[in-house]
Formats: sequence, C-alpha cells, structure tokens
Amino acid sequence: MTYKTELTEGILVIRMSGDLLGTADENDIFITIQKHIEAGQVHCATQISDINYMNSTGLSVLIRMLTKFRNSGGEMFLVKPSQQAEKLLLITKLNSIFSVADTVENAISELKAKI
Repeated sequence: MTYKTELTEGILVIRMSGDLLGTADENDIFITIQKHIEAGQVHCATQISDINYMNSTGLSVLIRMLTKFRNSGGEMFLVKPSQQAEKLLLITKLNSIFSVADTVENAISELKAKI
C-alpha cells in the first residue's frame, strides 16, 4: 500500500492505493497520523477508491485509524471505497461504524461542520 497526505482547509486528507494488507510497512501511516493529531488536525478524509484488495488485517488498519481520530476528539470519513472494500465493509457490518462520503470535498464539508 502507498499513501499520500495533504492538508485541505485544516482537514487531513489521506489517499491510499494498492493492497491494504496490514503489513509492517503500514505502521508508517500511524506515525504520520500521530504527528498530525499532535499538530491539532484531528479530522481526516481517507480516500480508499484505489485500494485493489483489502483483507481483515487491512480492515484493522482502518479501525485503528478511526480509533485514533475519535480518541483525539475528531472523526474520520472513508471516501469512495473501492468495490472490494465496500463489499468487505458491508459483510463485516463495519459500514455502520464508518462515515462514508462520495468525494473528498463532501467529506471535508461534513468534517468542517464538526469543527
């Protein structure tokens, strides 16, 4: 999995691509997230439309991310889950836990309303 981050209107935007398998390489994302939380960016829009494959360990990565933001008083939106990711969220009923938006712009708008 690869990811890119940017700040848009005070909201952390993470764009993930590739396979989300929960490998050791993905611990880097948690270091990045922690730095942003410490800087006061506690809201996040995570685009996962380019995730090709995700397993249960990859799901745990998303759950850990959500937990970090919520424990910091913030929120995280998943943006446009890929078909495979959406199916996995539905099967595991995690679609009721995560907030989902169709676009990064819609997620940012929702998150800004929480600030």
